[in-house]
Amino acid sequence: MSLPDPFPLVARAPVIPVVVIERVEDAVPLAQALVEGGLPLIEVTLRTPVALEAIRLIAAEVDGAILGAGTVTENAHVEAALEAGAAYLVSPGTTPDFARHLAQAPVPVLPGCASVSEAMALSALGFQVLKFFPAEAAGGVPFLKSIAGPLPGLRFCPTGGIGPANVESYLALPNVVAVGGSWVVPADAIRAGGFGKVRDLAKAASVLKRTAKLG
Repeated sequence: MSLPDPFPLVARAPVIPVVVIERVEDAVPLAQALVEGGLPLIEVTLRTPVALEAIRLIAAEVDGAILGAGTVTENAHVEAALEAGAAYLVSPGTTPDFARHLAQAPVPVLPGCASVSEAMALSALGFQVLKFFPAEAAGGVPFLKSIAGPLPGLRFCPTGGIGPANVESYLALPNVVAVGGSWVVPADAIRAGGFGKVRDLAKAASVLKRTAKLG
């Protein structure tokens, strides 16, 4: 099965900010700071009541932002996220039935997995880039190194427990195309309106080097 290609998206930047938006008024300035800092690919998690409205606002008002919906866990989330303007979808995990539903989505999907069996099942449906979550808790860099040989056709976006201390170890792996992280969008900075700090953190993350070939 040929699915929408995720590589043009993940090639944009080495880090995908994983964003939890509590106040809708923070959405646009936060996204602007990330885009200005060089991280245009933004994952807005569906963990708050304002998440879908935040996606709508950013999609309408922030040039250069590529909006994704994260924490997509059920069929209804898919339709709601697409209606709000999401350009890609990310799930933390993927049941067989939900994986088949995601495979019908008209936009790229990064479905979540935490094991070899899950990765193989998703690959059989045509998914090429998978979210590896929770990365550190599920085996981290050693796990991804160990599966590169038996699963050479798959690439990963690890998320969960990744920050400045270990991000370069992940990006040095040939099967890691990008990482997801929340360290570039600290909650205290967002609450305080410190979008300049977000922009600076994004700038530092945007120049991190990747080993993986993109595309």
